[in-house]
Amino acid sequence: MIIDVHTHIWQSPDQLGQLDLGEIPRAQRPRPTRPGSTRIGTVLRNVPAADPDHHWTQTAAADKSIVLGFKSKYLRAEIPNRFVADYVKRDPSRLIGFAGIDPTEKTAVLEVKLAKEELRLRGITVSPGDQDFHPTDTRAMRVFALAEELGMPVLFHPVAQLTEQSKLEYARPYLLDEVARSFPQLRIIIAQMGQPWIDEAICLLGKHANVFADVAGLLGRPWQAYNAMISAFQYGVIDKLLFGSDFPYVGVTECIEKLYSLNQIAQGTNLPVVPREALRGIVERDATGLLNLA
Repeated sequence: MIIDVHTHIWQSPDQLGQLDLGEIPRAQRPRPTRPGSTRIGTVLRNVPAADPDHHWTQTAAADKSIVLGFKSKYLRAEIPNRFVADYVKRDPSRLIGFAGIDPTEKTAVLEVKLAKEELRLRGITVSPGDQDFHPTDTRAMRVFALAEELGMPVLFHPVAQLTEQSKLEYARPYLLDEVARSFPQLRIIIAQMGQPWIDEAICLLGKHANVFADVAGLLGRPWQAYNAMISAFQYGVIDKLLFGSDFPYVGVTECIEKLYSLNQIAQGTNLPVVPREALRGIVERDATGLLNLA
């Protein structure tokens, strides 16, 4: 079974506000605006289509897909939770919705309860660097406490690489150590292996039983992905890695092909390789069981 733990949908690029989730060439980026400034008219964004119908057809190679909502008052972005929930209803056996929660908002805890009880969403998505909060901010810790109580995994999305206003100082994976110690039953997913701080993420995978990481967004950079997989294998935590495509930026089939071809980098050299069985383990890992979503 293939479970894709990292996919996005949106109705319009406008819902991304100032957020750039994918890798857009610098020359093609929209001109930045300051937080709080007024946006006029439709914002043209060079981002791929991520409407529900496109998601439905392009993620069919996976048996199950986690669909991520997102909300950031700081970057004026919102992929509405109700929009995600309505899409997931198309086939709850195949789709799992995660609510976008912004811990800086006064209603954050209430929105977690609403997401679980009314919208039937199964986890939550946050991004400290894109939402302007330290991971152990009291407001955020209240959200994590409730998520642990309700059995909702928390996916920590890394800082948007091409968003100038994102805050790197809040995006370091090591900042999640206190969160994991405070809430040992909370399932935590460090998206994209915490890149660019992959070694910090690997340390947390070995340190905490309920901390996992997905490989979304890495496989388009073979050298970085190769080194990340080698490190995870050598540290004995490759079984904590979950498959994620990062749709719509990369498709499921393409990601699988790139993962299986990683060892080509080492051909003709003395570089180490990751056993194919370990790579297969990432693709076929029972993420729903590990995340208590079965």
